[in-house]
Amino acid sequence: MGNETIGMQRHHERQSGGLGRKILVISVPILILLLFVVLGGGLNALKKQPEVKKRSRPVLAVRATTAVSDTIQLKVNVQGQSRPRTEIDLVPEVAGKIVYVSQKFISGGIFAKGDVLYRIDPADYHVAVVRAEATVARAQQILLREQSEGAIARLDWDDLGGGKEATDLTLRKPHLLEAQAGLQSAQADLDNANIRLRRTAVTAPFNGRVREKVADIGQYVNPGARLGRIFSTDIAEVRLALSDADIARIDLPLAYVAKNRDAALDVKLSAIIGGKVRVWNGKIMRTDAAYDPQTRSMFAIAEVVDPYGKGAADGNYPMSPGLFVDAQIEGKTLEGVIIIPRDALRPNDKVYTVNQDGIAKIHDVDVLDTNPERAALLGGVTPGALVIVSPMEQSQINYKFRALDADDPTIILVDTKKAEDDKKDKKNEQVDLVAAKKKLAESKKNYAAAKKAYAIAKKKSRKKKSKKERRQEKLEKEKLEKENLEKEAAKNKQQDTTSAGAE
Repeated sequence: MGNETIGMQRHHERQSGGLGRKILVISVPILILLLFVVLGGGLNALKKQPEVKKRSRPVLAVRATTAVSDTIQLKVNVQGQSRPRTEIDLVPEVAGKIVYVSQKFISGGIFAKGDVLYRIDPADYHVAVVRAEATVARAQQILLREQSEGAIARLDWDDLGGGKEATDLTLRKPHLLEAQAGLQSAQADLDNANIRLRRTAVTAPFNGRVREKVADIGQYVNPGARLGRIFSTDIAEVRLALSDADIARIDLPLAYVAKNRDAALDVKLSAIIGGKVRVWNGKIMRTDAAYDPQTRSMFAIAEVVDPYGKGAADGNYPMSPGLFVDAQIEGKTLEGVIIIPRDALRPNDKVYTVNQDGIAKIHDVDVLDTNPERAALLGGVTPGALVIVSPMEQSQINYKFRALDADDPTIILVDTKKAEDDKKDKKNEQVDLVAAKKKLAESKKNYAAAKKAYAIAKKKSRKKKSKKERRQEKLEKEKLEKENLEKEAAKNKQQDTTSAGAE
């Protein structure tokens, strides 16, 4: 019985040791799996990047207006310098000392046609006239004498000629012709002397003004010497340089000469005088005969009639020579042209527009005509588009804009704040949904990774058992089976013994 009890205890100890080893075999992979899960979570936490928060950019406000389609009349704006149509140097035709200068002949003086501006000393020319008159008187006397002698010769020949034809020499006809020629020559000298005497008075050839005075009283001058410079005030001219594009806008022929003033093209000339804009109405009467080789431009000649009288600007401002003026010429009329403010046209023919979401865009446009107020376009933007007129850099085109009316900034054309809020809420919802999906995907991924790690750990744990442990387990199993058989045999034997005693 003692041995049997000891055997039973050992058997229980072996069973307890085997059970502990089984528990250890099962728990080790589980612990490894849990370790992998914890480490994986920690690594994922380390891998998770911190949330980057972008700095919010304030919405810029710009002034904008709507592009419209309209019918316009093209105009050409050029500049030119006024000049008199007639301007000359005043010169004497005879030599002599100046004995008289008109009070009108001063710089800026006004004179009328026929006014005596200078007078040369006429004494020598009076003497020449007297001499010429004396010569004429002698020639007349000689002619009368020859006429008388010719008549006497005719009478003598009639008495003594015997009916024959008298020769010209007998009748003194050559002498008569010589006397007549002498009289004509003397008369011509007298006329010449009178002309030179009259020329001692230098008169104005037209109505005009004095630009420059050169000579003065007491000065001796020769024929052709400059006394001064004068110009006519009947018509003022302005030469206007036209480019090829300007000629196309007004449809002006190259060899243009107006038939009359009424049929000529109108041109409005203006200049700032006395702090105000003065305007003169003119006509384009002709063009130059050739292009200017330096500027490659064709010059049109505009004329203003009576610029110092009826043609003067309001306030009686004349168009003085040398005045720089702006010229505006009316050209063709075009329909369906896109009109935008001049401030909306950017360098290199670009226009910035903004849509209802506040997004700006750059457009390349075809510019037809511009002036300080508006720009006319053939294409590039559509009517109704909101064009930006505020100054802005091209680098700002990617920003969000809040558009205000260019004429009344209190009117908001495009408000991006509400749209931004809606978009932000929608974006937040999308972010939350994406985060939840990502978290679910990470959980599934971690579960799969843990499951895989458990299988690998279990497999590895099986592989790590030594041959000795496997042999020990086999021996314990055989021993356990043997003990069970012995117990079974002892039990049967005891039953047999009990049965025999009973009998």
